[in-house]
Amino acid sequence: MTDTVAHHETAHAAAQEAELPAAQPADVEAAVLAVGDRARAASRAVARANRAWKDRALLAIGAALKEHEARILAANEKDLESGRQNGTSKALLDRLALTPARIDGLVAALENLAGLPDPVGTVVRGQTLPNGLRMRQVNVPMGVVAAIYEARPNVTVDIAGLALKSGNAVILRGGSAAAHTNRELVAILRDTLVDVGLPADAVQTIDEYGRAGAEVLMKARGRVDVLIPRGGRELIQNVVLNSTVPVIETGEGNVHIFVDESADEDMAVEILLNAKTQRPSVCNTVETLLVHSKSTVLPAVARALAERGVRLHVDGRSMAALPEGVGGVAATDYDWATEYMDLDLAVATVDSLDEALEHIRRWSTGHTEAIITNDLRNAERFIAEIDSAAVIVNASTRFTDGGELGLGAEVGISTQKLHARGPMGLTELTTTKWIVQGEGQVRG
Repeated sequence: MTDTVAHHETAHAAAQEAELPAAQPADVEAAVLAVGDRARAASRAVARANRAWKDRALLAIGAALKEHEARILAANEKDLESGRQNGTSKALLDRLALTPARIDGLVAALENLAGLPDPVGTVVRGQTLPNGLRMRQVNVPMGVVAAIYEARPNVTVDIAGLALKSGNAVILRGGSAAAHTNRELVAILRDTLVDVGLPADAVQTIDEYGRAGAEVLMKARGRVDVLIPRGGRELIQNVVLNSTVPVIETGEGNVHIFVDESADEDMAVEILLNAKTQRPSVCNTVETLLVHSKSTVLPAVARALAERGVRLHVDGRSMAALPEGVGGVAATDYDWATEYMDLDLAVATVDSLDEALEHIRRWSTGHTEAIITNDLRNAERFIAEIDSAAVIVNASTRFTDGGELGLGAEVGISTQKLHARGPMGLTELTTTKWIVQGEGQVRG
C-alpha cells in the first residue's frame, strides 16, 4: 500500500468511526466475547449440516443477493460517497465499489461453491495397522473463523460462503469504509440462514464496536479458532503482531513479471496489459516488470501500457529504451518495494535470469511471480528457484485467485508457509482429526 493510499484509508476510517456512538471498553469486550460465544454455539450446528443443506443455503444466499440488489447498491453508494468526500484514493474506491456485474460475480461464486465437493469428512490418509487398529485422518471444520479486512464488501460474502460450506461459523470485521454495505450484506446473510434452518449466528459482524472491537477479537483465544487479516501492510502486521488467536497471514502483493530474451512480443504485450490494467487495485496485479537486456519487447510493451494510462517508473537503461512519445519517471528503491494498487508500474532492465531472480528475492512479498519465456530451461529454473505462493509461466498474474483456480472463492492469498499457502479455499478452512477404531487393543 502506498503512503498516500494508507493516509487516505486512515483518514476515511477515522471519519467513519466518528459516526459511531462511543462505547466503553468494558462494554465492547463483553459484547465481542458474547459474539464469540454465540458463534461457537452456531458452529456446532453448522458442523452437523450435511452437504445438501449447506449447498441449499449457498444457493439461497445467492438468490437473496439478487433479490435485494438495489438495497445493496444503495448502501454501497453511501460508502462510496463518504469515501469521495474524505479523499479516499481511486484504487480504494474501486475495491470498495459494488456493481450489478460484481454482485452477479458473487452469486456465481456461491453457485460454484455449491457445486464443489464438501471438504468435511474427506479422508486425508488411512490404514490398518499391524495390530488391527483402523486409523484414518479426516478433514473437520475449524470451528469459529474470524476475518478482519478493509474496504472490500465482496469479501463479506466470499468468506461467509466459504465458512458455511466448510462447516464453520464466521465473525467479520469489515472496516468502517464499507460500513453501510457490510451492514446490509450481513443482514441478508443472516436472514437467509434462518430461512433455510441454520442459525443466524453462523455469520456475525462486530463492525459496530469499531477498532476497540477488533482488538478484543484479536485476544479472543478460546472463542475464535483462527483469525485471517486481509488488507494493507499496516492492518496485516497489526493483527500478526498483536493477536493471541492463531493467525493465517495474508500478504500484500508486490508482484513481478520477468520477460526473458526469448519472449514473444505479442504475448508479452497482452499479458502485461491484463496483469496491470484489468483491475489495478487488487493484490495479484503486477507491480514490477523486469526485462532482459537482449529482449526487444520493451518499446511495444511500454507504448501499450502508456496508451492505457499506466505511469512508468523506470531505471536508467529502461528509460533509454522507451519509444518516442512515451515518458517515464526515474525509479528509486521506493518503487521496487511498493505495491501501487494503481496504474503505476516499476520497470527495470536486467542482464540475466540470475539478476532477475536476485531482484525478485530482494523485493518480493512472496505473493505471485511470473516469467514470459519460450525457453523451457528458464521456465524450469524460475519455477524451482522462486519462493512465492504462486509461480506463473506465460500467463497473467491475475490468475492467482481462488475463483480462477477452481476453488470457488477465497478467504485471501496466504503468503506464509504454515497450513495454508496461496489462495485459501474450502480445504484451507478445515483442520484434521485422527480417528482410531479398535477391538480391545492395548499398547504393550
